[in-house]
Amino acid sequence: MAEIATLARPYANAVFALAKSQDRLDKWSRMLGLLAAAAATDEVRALVGAATISKPVKARMLIDAVGDELDDRGQRFVQVLADNGRLDLLVEVARQYEVRKADAERVLEVEIAAAVELTDEQKQGFAAALRERLDQAVEVTTAVDANLVGGAVIRAGDTVIDGSVRGRLTRLAGAL
Repeated sequence: MAEIATLARPYANAVFALAKSQDRLDKWSRMLGLLAAAAATDEVRALVGAATISKPVKARMLIDAVGDELDDRGQRFVQVLADNGRLDLLVEVARQYEVRKADAERVLEVEIAAAVELTDEQKQGFAAALRERLDQAVEVTTAVDANLVGGAVIRAGDTVIDGSVRGRLTRLAGAL
């Protein structure tokens, strides 16, 4: 995985720099999202791995699969990846681009795992508290983890806040 991330980084950085210079971060986000979704399908993975299909044909087939959603620069980006034999990096390029975009927009993605489904009011309360604590806009996603027994575990970048019953019991056992 580290190798894929390393290979994808220059492409993600280049696309991000281009998108930012043209004030088109959202447009590139949509295009890369569509390309990544297409690249994750079995059909496209088979296409990318096919040794009998030329690189320009692979690029054209992927561009056609996404349709009119790609502008000229998006199509050229796909062609560059194909020419370099890197179409397999599309999912990782899109992921790294989104990280750079969120960082530039000062939006932190926060995942809250709770023992039960959170209400909208609870989600809004968490989001407000995290915005204040982190001094940054947050985008909250939630998940249910029945192993937590109660409480929640919050992951925001490299920060983990374990307010779960399981976490508290583990800390209590360690203290004893």
